[in-house]
Amino acid sequence: MASPSRRTATTLSLLAAILANAGSSFAQQPVNPITEQQLNQRVSQVESKVVAWRRDIHQHPELSGQEARTAKLVADHLRKLGIQVTTGVGGHGVVGLLKGDLPGKVVALRADMDALPVKEATGLSFASKVIAKNMGKDSPVMHACGHDAHTAMLMGVAEVLAGMKAQIPGTVKFIFQPAEEGFSEMPTSPNPLWGAKAMVAAGVMENPKVDAVFALHVSPFLPSGMIGWRSGPILASADTVRIAVNGKQTHGAAPWQGIDPIVTSAQIVNSLQTVVSRKLDITKEPAVLTIGSINGGTRENIVPDSVEMLGTLRTFDEEMRTDAKQRITAIAQSTATANGAKAEVSFGPSTYSVTNNDATLTETMLPTLKRAADGRILLRPKAAGAEDFSEYQKVAPGLFYFLGIKPKDKAVGPPHSPTFDLDESTFPLGMKSLAMLALDYLGTPATARVATAQ
Repeated sequence: MASPSRRTATTLSLLAAILANAGSSFAQQPVNPITEQQLNQRVSQVESKVVAWRRDIHQHPELSGQEARTAKLVADHLRKLGIQVTTGVGGHGVVGLLKGDLPGKVVALRADMDALPVKEATGLSFASKVIAKNMGKDSPVMHACGHDAHTAMLMGVAEVLAGMKAQIPGTVKFIFQPAEEGFSEMPTSPNPLWGAKAMVAAGVMENPKVDAVFALHVSPFLPSGMIGWRSGPILASADTVRIAVNGKQTHGAAPWQGIDPIVTSAQIVNSLQTVVSRKLDITKEPAVLTIGSINGGTRENIVPDSVEMLGTLRTFDEEMRTDAKQRITAIAQSTATANGAKAEVSFGPSTYSVTNNDATLTETMLPTLKRAADGRILLRPKAAGAEDFSEYQKVAPGLFYFLGIKPKDKAVGPPHSPTFDLDESTFPLGMKSLAMLALDYLGTPATARVATAQ
């Protein structure tokens, strides 16, 4: 049996350890939990700013890789909020780092900034009249996919969360990304880095290492105020398919003296239809293969030397994607060989991987989306569109979801069309959902940090 003095010393040691552990536990808790009412108030305070930012960005759109003005607007705003800012990331990318006053994990929120070579026909008072170089030619430019809204909303979220710094347990990384849409000039490298790929290569998911990443995309296919979600594959991979068929030029009156790449190309196109219909297990995941362009020849009585075909391959499974590429290559080359021609097959330079929402993260954060949208959420089907948010999901668990922006009393065009527009009254929900995802994730696995107001 220990002596009284030894028992006292042991008791004091145990008490000190308990208090130390308790202090550590308490340090993980916010001093004042953030209520949903407080969050709503802060969102409401920045709503008019977000609308103004969106309209300014919309009126001054910039093509992929040219987003200098937008990047400066973002960086200047983040600096005014006291957020640590890094510019020139992967091109014109901007990264803001908000370190909460309490220790915790790291969450990233991403918005894309680039516009499209589309001539606007919305009739808006702030419609774009910008002309810029696209693939070396003058082209009208328009925010026809909602990236102006994405950028403005994330600027608003940054202001909301910066005002809650003392209550945030962890770090929020704001990623403003260029070039999501690809290229505005042909790359000189056969394996170019652009958009999310370039930002990831530049270390955007490190220092500090990101534990989870979230992003939204506006959708005119959902009613305003609705959130669309899906676990697992939600958007397809996308690969540009290039097939160059090389034959031998001759007179059209004597085709036997040459090798006809046009007839060969026609056979290749027909044979490629079997890739999806006969070779891929579409009970596992759907797939799409489209040849959208065939160019060759100069006049009716000349068999040309070559034909170039362009197409797109869309899949929802990376193994199927690899298999389809191999089959496309084999069919094109073997068909060409059978005709005495040669086929060169390549994929890219524009490629996107499958956007695949992490199942565990999606299940964990689904209640947050439900609370943010007051229950107005919808399990949406897969879409064959593509997004380079998938690059961030290769590094950390990610959740990509859709914000309904379809106006009630106005018909708008689909994304990438001249009449695309959106309902600005949905911006508070967009901001609130992103802020709540960040705060709730930083509070897990203990308790959600966004407490429901009593």
